[in-house]
Amino acid sequence: MNELFKSIYRGLVVSCQAEGDSPFNNPADVAKFAVCAQMGGAVAIRTEGIEKAKAILEIVHLPLIGLVKSAFPDGSVRITGSEKDVADLIQAGCNIVAIDGTFREREGMTGPEFIAHIKSKYAIVVMADIATFEEGLACAASGADCLSTTLSGYTLETQNQNKDLPDFDLLQKLVHQFSDSLPVIAEGRFNTPEMAGKAIDAGAWAVVTGTAITRPQTITKWFYDAIKK
Repeated sequence: MNELFKSIYRGLVVSCQAEGDSPFNNPADVAKFAVCAQMGGAVAIRTEGIEKAKAILEIVHLPLIGLVKSAFPDGSVRITGSEKDVADLIQAGCNIVAIDGTFREREGMTGPEFIAHIKSKYAIVVMADIATFEEGLACAASGADCLSTTLSGYTLETQNQNKDLPDFDLLQKLVHQFSDSLPVIAEGRFNTPEMAGKAIDAGAWAVVTGTAITRPQTITKWFYDAIKK
């Protein structure tokens, strides 16, 4: 595990995902995104879905963070919310499994409780995707191997935050708390090289960027909206 985290230290993790009606929403094309990321210097890949994870692992030789997306009853996103999801990702060969570490319940357990259960049953490295500092503390106590700011701004509790900018406040609090004990990953709206660099300067172990690299329809809309203004 130490070697795994050493290999991504101060590096860029590219989130290769495609959803909905995106023409890239298939395993083969998402795997091509991962190849491009590897060519560009990414230290790891993050992806959603079992088949996409398998396709990436066939042609890319970087650590893979896997997850399965679903939704909570209120419609908000849930990251790897069932034990079956975890087992499937392990079977697919993922090096790290991203798990929703928020206090929302799934299978009768909060995120930290679910992580503790998974760590007691499976020999897998767990990345806890959290939205608040308190969730980070709880996930660390429950055995998470690293923390990621992924869900800040995407839960009911945090949805009123500035959705255009990363949560640097949360990142800095987590880094200060865990600088000597646990890797803290910066993720969520790190959409420019400047923001990624600022995250590393703030002490992030690594930075995850996805939309700005692998969602051309969204990038196009950024330019379109700017021109229309």
